[in-house]
Amino acid sequence: MEQFVIQYKDFLYPLAEISAYTLELVGILIIVIGSLRALVRLVQCLIKRQPFHVVVDLGKALSLALELKMGAEIIKTVVIHNLEELAILGVVIVIRALLSFIIHWEIRSEEREAAHKADPPTEDTEQS
Repeated sequence: MEQFVIQYKDFLYPLAEISAYTLELVGILIIVIGSLRALVRLVQCLIKRQPFHVVVDLGKALSLALELKMGAEIIKTVVIHNLEELAILGVVIVIRALLSFIIHWEIRSEEREAAHKADPPTEDTEQS
């Protein structure tokens, strides 16, 4: 049984590390591609003089990337060897969760503002 546990760890640890680093890489790619896409759309809208909400587009990409990066951090808990590593990992997860919350809040605020500008209240709805 002990030999099985050792072989299982020898299989699980590299798999967890590869998975975590792959999620980190995908998160980085999403940030880069999302940022470039938002920049291109912003320039296009500026040239055409159309409104464009960069915060929503970029925020969605950042939010997805943060979710993947938090997933990578959770996978990394498999290979933690001491309490110091666990504490650092916990702080990183909390910071990323806070960033994700702030980004979601920003996106919702921008979407509400855009909807309000697109459909301003009429006199009837203002009086009620």
